[in-house]
This record gives sequence, structure tokens and C-alpha cells, in this order.
Amino acid sequence: MKTTNSAWTKKELETYILLLCANADDNEAKDELDMIKRNADGSTFKKIYTEFSLDAEEERLEKINRTVQRFNYSHMELIALRKEMEAIYFVDGKYGMMERNLDRILDSIIY
Repeated sequence: MKTTNSAWTKKELETYILLLCANADDNEAKDELDMIKRNADGSTFKKIYTEFSLDAEEERLEKINRTVQRFNYSHMELIALRKEMEAIYFVDGKYGMMERNLDRILDSIIY
């Protein structure tokens, strides 16, 4: 792998997950990116977006899988993350097949 994510914070992991959600249909819309930027400070977004852009899809999922295991997310934190993910999926008013498939994959990783 090109980069390691062993030092990611929860906020960095969540930013990476939200970027993956925005990219589910292979198109990161400006509205989706703006929503993610509101949830992360500028330096975090830039760092994670750069790393995300360099990673292949399989590598992205593997990084999320490895990193999410390091954190003990509470039930309430998971609910909040799910709400953010759903907001990204629905920002364009559509919830297509690619987004549904990614959502199922992420559910199996996160829970």
C-alpha cells in the first residue's frame, strides 16, 4: 500500500468514509464535498482527500476495515456516523444502486 493509516484519528476516518460515500457513484459532487468539509477542518479534509484520491477502491475499503477496528465506537457515535453517510448519499436526491451496494459493504465493516 502506498500510505498507512495507522495514525488516523476518528475524525480522519470519518472523513475518509464520507469521501467514499460521496464517490459511490464515481462522481463527487460539489455539494457532497462541501458537506464533508463542514464536518472536518480544512487541513484534515485536504490531507484525507489527497490520500483518498491516490487509493484504489479495494484499498479504501481495506483501510476503513483496519482502522475502524482500532476505535471503540459507541452506539450513539455509530448512529451519528450513519446519519452523516445517509446525508451524503441523499444530497443529490438520489439513492442509486452503487450507493446502496456501498452502504451494505460499509455496514458490514462498521458494525
